[in-house]
Amino acid sequence: MSPVLPHSAPLFTLRRRPVRRLAVSFLPFSPVEPNPRPEAGTLAQGQPGGCKGNLDSPTADCPPPRVQIPRAPLVGIARLAAQSPVAETKRQSAEKPEYFFLPVKSILNRCDSDRVPFEWTINPYRGCEFACKYCYARYTHEYMEIDGGEFEKKIFVKQDAAALLARDVTRKYSYESKASGYTQAEHIAIGTATDPYQPAEREYGVTRACLEELAKREGLSISIITKSNQIVRDIEVLKAIARKSALTINITVTTMKPRLARLLEPRAPRPDLRLSAMKELREAGLHVGVTASPVMPGITDGEGELERVAEAAKGAGAEWFFCGVLFLMPASAKEFLPFVREKFPRLARQYDQWYRRNGYAPEEYRRKVSERMLRIRQEFGFAARPWEGMRPTGTHAQLSLGWDAAAISGEIERAQCCTG
Repeated sequence: MSPVLPHSAPLFTLRRRPVRRLAVSFLPFSPVEPNPRPEAGTLAQGQPGGCKGNLDSPTADCPPPRVQIPRAPLVGIARLAAQSPVAETKRQSAEKPEYFFLPVKSILNRCDSDRVPFEWTINPYRGCEFACKYCYARYTHEYMEIDGGEFEKKIFVKQDAAALLARDVTRKYSYESKASGYTQAEHIAIGTATDPYQPAEREYGVTRACLEELAKREGLSISIITKSNQIVRDIEVLKAIARKSALTINITVTTMKPRLARLLEPRAPRPDLRLSAMKELREAGLHVGVTASPVMPGITDGEGELERVAEAAKGAGAEWFFCGVLFLMPASAKEFLPFVREKFPRLARQYDQWYRRNGYAPEEYRRKVSERMLRIRQEFGFAARPWEGMRPTGTHAQLSLGWDAAAISGEIERAQCCTG
């Protein structure tokens, strides 16, 4: 049973309020409904809502114009995004996002956080159409001076991926990582901030181009994380990578309830389709596990829910199973907390208390989830994570693809800094 909801009764009595008041958020960084603008043509003198004075003689209802402060010129990724040309698409749906070609200078991006088990990330796209309500990576659009709410509406396709990756691996990548005492290859994580197999991949193929380039190398250490069954399209190139390098694949499944999954992850494939894809990957001899991240208090942590995900994962051949508790940066909280108020009103006060001033759930709750995850692994015979035992040594030789589960403990939070 969820530690958040020990009983079925609501946490508090929800009073009905006028609709207009719902626009006022309890969060200091949430948007407030702007004042409505008058319709065109209503500003002429004497008309309703119009000014009775003029710019030379302002009155109380027609104050002087605000001084326009010039905006600083865009730089870096924001400048590149502003100059990105529209990418043509064959999709006809009215709900399709806008696509742009982003002329990046690098595809392999350094991650210096000591909280994650990888040194490099590859994110073939910026933005993700799956539109997961809890997505922590929304803040990456803010680097481009775009609101995080546009994360699933404006998708940036990174250009020249294969050529850039070939150069980056040659110049940047090391087969002797500092973290391992210069004995193991550095690790590359694909899909840390955007799903590499979102719908855009069908048209633009950036992920495929990256994989084909990595397949030319040997002795690499690579992982992929996705919610999409589209990954089975690339089984042959994934097998080619696995023959020369250490490759692990993580499939995200937060719940086995299709309706709840559709609510939380509106445009991602159903949980059963993801697990079917994992089974196909395992039958192809690839190493695959499941992540149930994020665990959402009171939403996906109910009695038996994580256990059902684990059981389904085991049935599909998962070799490891792990999860992390929901983490909300301000850009994500601005989207997720209003969603909770609308769809899970009995949880609104709890989420407000936990996440209003801190991006993390309380330590006690995270500890209980970690202990629960340990029991689940023991029950189903899962490893925690495959990372360490699967890294090739610095000699470029392929190691055995086994791992020591006892040596891998704890839950490593996703790196909010490694977005690329």
